[in-house]
Amino acid sequence: MAMMRLRREDPRVVGTFRLHRRLGAGGMGVVYLGSDKRGQRVALKVIRPDLAEDQEFRSRFAREVSAARRIRGGCTARLVAADLDADRPWFATQYVPGPSLHDKVNEEGPLSPAQVASIGAALSEGLLAVHDAGVVHRDLKPSNILLSPKGPRIIDFGIAWATGASTLTHVGTAVGSPGFLAPEQVRGAAVTPATDIFALGATLAYACTADSPFGQGSSEVMLYRVVHEEAQLAGVPDALAPLLASCLAKDPADRPSTLSLSLRLKEIAAREAHGLSGGPLDSGAGAGWERVERRPSERPTGQRAEEYARQRTERRTAGTSSPRPHPSRPPVPREAAARPSGPVPAAGKNPRTGGRNGRRVPAARPTGRNGSRTPVRTTSGGRRPGPDRRLLRQRIIVFVVVTLLVALGIAAAQGCQGPARGLGAVGAGPAVVTAGVVGPYAGVEEP
Repeated sequence: MAMMRLRREDPRVVGTFRLHRRLGAGGMGVVYLGSDKRGQRVALKVIRPDLAEDQEFRSRFAREVSAARRIRGGCTARLVAADLDADRPWFATQYVPGPSLHDKVNEEGPLSPAQVASIGAALSEGLLAVHDAGVVHRDLKPSNILLSPKGPRIIDFGIAWATGASTLTHVGTAVGSPGFLAPEQVRGAAVTPATDIFALGATLAYACTADSPFGQGSSEVMLYRVVHEEAQLAGVPDALAPLLASCLAKDPADRPSTLSLSLRLKEIAAREAHGLSGGPLDSGAGAGWERVERRPSERPTGQRAEEYARQRTERRTAGTSSPRPHPSRPPVPREAAARPSGPVPAAGKNPRTGGRNGRRVPAARPTGRNGSRTPVRTTSGGRRPGPDRRLLRQRIIVFVVVTLLVALGIAAAQGCQGPARGLGAVGAGPAVVTAGVVGPYAGVEEP
């Protein structure tokens, strides 16, 4: 939506809202971009001074604002605040970012049938909420439909009328836009939800052809065509032409209901989307003309399960009891499974036996839960000692040998010390020995 700077005559503050830019001007007044103290942006519309002086307009405007407060729906701009007793009455609605349908078609040209049907389905749901609140918009047109990122939004409920109320018939107070007014509005009859259906049909025809179904001309000419001439739908796609023709029927009773229109537009949108792109339309309101790209399925293809089954079959055939692979781990290729998992034998070793010169290296024994090795039974039924028993036997043998050696050493030491202790008891060591030796000679005396 184009924004313009504030003019000198424009107010800077209205109520509790500070005005920043001009958003546009219409038959009822000027629309401004404002914000409150919390920074929430609003679209604030100030009524024209000449309409503000009309007491009948003020009373009806008060009923319209009261009815608009009851509207609850995702396809409408929510009413935020209003002042009906001000010198120039005003009301503020939620600001909707995005271009209007009029600007989009004017800049990019007519929309595709799928886009038009999807936008029309969303707008029909919005009108359903409006009509359920007992309100008729009365001025539905391309410039009052904003294409926000979250989907189309209906704005400008400033002239919305309660159901059953009559339109303004005073000279110079024509309410609505020529080319999108329903015949009953032009004649001054009571407005009903069918009045908005007529305006929606004319709006969707404009989206298909970039022109009003009643052509161009002065207000008098356009109003005459609306009442007395049929709508021109030559440029409307065949998928939408019959439905839009029923919406533009002169008699309100011949037009479809809001709910029926919504359902039929959804069917057309889905059918056109399948025909154009092969995929369904996004069900969200923010992507009425975008395709939903299907993501590739993340489910397993089954090859991994087949590989697991093949490996289990091979294990049963080989008589092994290898643990099953974890599902989160990739399957082991057949070539990798055939290769030994241990280190590569060094040069000079037999690759089949693992030992040198053909000597076979004993295989590792299975271990128990606590890590201890279990004995292996022989073919004869006896229990062959495992590595733990052999180690125990070696330790016992070493212990016995060492004990015997220590005992022998002690015995030898005691044998050497026994005679020395006997000589010491008889005499005084070497002196006694010397005396014993020379004694015989000394005892022989000559006479």
